Amino acid sequence: MNIFGLARHGLNDFEQLAIIFVLVTAVISLIYAWFLRGIVMKKDKGDAEMQRVWNAIRIGADSYLGRQLKTILPMIGLLMAVLFLSAYVVPLYPETIAEFPNNTNLVIAVGRTVAFIVGASFSLIVGQLGMRMAIQANVRVASASRRSFNEALSIAYYS
Repeated sequence: MNIFGLARHGLNDFEQLAIIFVLVTAVISLIYAWFLRGIVMKKDKGDAEMQRVWNAIRIGADSYLGRQLKTILPMIGLLMAVLFLSAYVVPLYPETIAEFPNNTNLVIAVGRTVAFIVGASFSLIVGQLGMRMAIQANVRVASASRRSFNEALSIAYYS
């Protein structure tokens, strides 16, 4: 079996299927999360006083997230540089040299850096979206708690 040319890189059938399984699971999870978001966003936001408090919380959270981003981005840049340069410090395996005979250190350095950027970006995006969804849900949970504990709990769970 050679799914997407993965066998060329030494992956056996099980490893190729595992990669496909993880990717399919991730896509299904994103679709489910979008579905749950839609359910939460349709719920009542409560009266004017609840929305006023919620708006103040939202503004504070936006400020926090902005400050967090300004703090994290320089650290990401520093770690990118360290990872890039580490390819020139750590000795290479013979298999790596055989796989990438030309510019081996550069290929490894770029690969490490790109992998880190992708991971850090996804982590940052998930953190930002999660916090924003929690902010959107908190006023809806508070509003639902006036009516029913079960409704409030289900909104909190869906968010």
